[in-house]
Amino acid sequence: MTFAPDAVAAWSLLDRRNVNWPVVYVLDDVPAAEATPGARRLSDVYVGESLNAAARMRQHLGSAEKSQLTSARFIVDDTFNKSVCLDLESYLIRMLAGDGAHRVLNRNDGIVEADYYDRERYRETFREVFDELKDEGLFTRTIPEIENSDLFKLSPFKALTQDQAAAVEDILEGLFEDLDAETGGAIVIQGDPGTGKTVVAIYLLKLLRDIAHSTPPEGLDSDSLFSDFFAEGFRELLTGKRIGLVVPQQSLRESIRKVFRRTPGLHPDMVLTAFDVGFAEEDFDLLIIDEAHRLNQRANQPSGVQNKNFRLITERLFGFDDKTKTQLDWIRAKSRHQILLVDTEQSVRPADISREELSAFVDRAKEERRHYPLMTQMRVRAGGDYVGYIRRVLGSVARDVRPQPFEGYDLRFFDSVAEMRDAIFSRDAEVGLSRVLAGYAWNWKSKNDKSAFDIEEQGQRFRWNSVQTDWVASPNSLSEVGSIHTVQGYDLNYAGVIIGPDLRYDPVKDKLFIDRESYFDAKGKENNPTLGKIYTDDDLLRYISNIYAVLLTRGILGTYVYVSDPELREHLRPYFGG
Repeated sequence: MTFAPDAVAAWSLLDRRNVNWPVVYVLDDVPAAEATPGARRLSDVYVGESLNAAARMRQHLGSAEKSQLTSARFIVDDTFNKSVCLDLESYLIRMLAGDGAHRVLNRNDGIVEADYYDRERYRETFREVFDELKDEGLFTRTIPEIENSDLFKLSPFKALTQDQAAAVEDILEGLFEDLDAETGGAIVIQGDPGTGKTVVAIYLLKLLRDIAHSTPPEGLDSDSLFSDFFAEGFRELLTGKRIGLVVPQQSLRESIRKVFRRTPGLHPDMVLTAFDVGFAEEDFDLLIIDEAHRLNQRANQPSGVQNKNFRLITERLFGFDDKTKTQLDWIRAKSRHQILLVDTEQSVRPADISREELSAFVDRAKEERRHYPLMTQMRVRAGGDYVGYIRRVLGSVARDVRPQPFEGYDLRFFDSVAEMRDAIFSRDAEVGLSRVLAGYAWNWKSKNDKSAFDIEEQGQRFRWNSVQTDWVASPNSLSEVGSIHTVQGYDLNYAGVIIGPDLRYDPVKDKLFIDRESYFDAKGKENNPTLGKIYTDDDLLRYISNIYAVLLTRGILGTYVYVSDPELREHLRPYFGG
């Protein structure tokens, strides 16, 4: 239907459900007659739901931000209720954002993963709705293609779990109280791998931007989770406020920037390094720091330029080159409010901020009642405490850990690395997004010699990741092996993990230990003469164990394991279903 006053007035009289029934609708900028496969793709789209769709259309017609939209589509079903419509609205918003062909104009007003009667049956019909809209040209990719994409996984329109939603609501209340009182403060969100720390970071930033740029006349439905924060007074507290998202890892940072390029209200320049913060001319009102455990202390940086910049920033902020200052200190000096998302067990290099400093920061947040734990596992569909189980198995003494089954999760142990690789190929053909990963136990020869192979195991040869950013989605990734630096913060459907000869097992002492000569991450074992720190084998064991714990918790549907060291292979076999 044409999205115009006369057309809406005529349509409202056609069916009583148009004025008194739960309806989901899609507004876009392509006339319905042209929305056929192969037609011009949308640039702007808005999804909504209402019990009085006709009145809601008249409201939208008066909105300046929707003045360019020309077509309206309605999803009406006699069996739909309000809960179904809210769920379908959320589903379509997420899928359209993940498709990547549109700018989704919706605001983040509180999409929550809520249950309701017969939800699974209704959700089966959502795919039918998707297929019809795809036939009309609103979607350019299939459901699996969308759900496997970074645009979908890192979308600010993700549905929040109950503990995520509770954390966001409490954080907003505390932040606005601080803004009103003109006081500063720090908040910590803590969670294991897969609990959605990055989702919360992106969601929060989008929500704050939406509140700051909200238009009071249009408003939100009163049952939206965060509707109270769009009321008068909150927008004014955010007016002119400078907000940024700090992401230490290069690959994840670039993936988030791609999402921000396609999201109204967000901009890739809002995604920062710690060095960007340190050199910024103006201070920030709020910085959200994702993967804060990957911030650096003073240590030898990857380049001479970064070493120089570390010194320059420290001198600029603190008056002299105080070598005890970390990137977290920079962030606190350059911002009035901070929100840190952390997991102290995901520190993987000696240059990362020390566990002691980060733990002290977390403890202060707990004392000040500004600590929010995320508990719900959103990634690994293994049930139980899979993440905790993996960490216990990789502990230096595992004698007290009993092998545990994870029903419905495809956890397998392989004696042949070739068979594991072939199994990953098969899973990728079936569901996509399946990759082989490894610890940094082989030198990266192919970095300078593209014809060289890096990993040789059981007569099989592999190459490390040929790109360092967005490797998971790169064309050659299926035939390569990804390192920790390419996958930390990312999801896979299946992960095939090669545990290399850097990690070994002593059956006499019943302890894991590391082979320093088989660990090729130079920055991963480098001492820190600047701070007078020498890293022992026990220190490196913690980092290497953390690396493998991260790799073994990437797979949503399954994890396959191959172990190089014969003694470690037999030790780990029972823990992975071997």
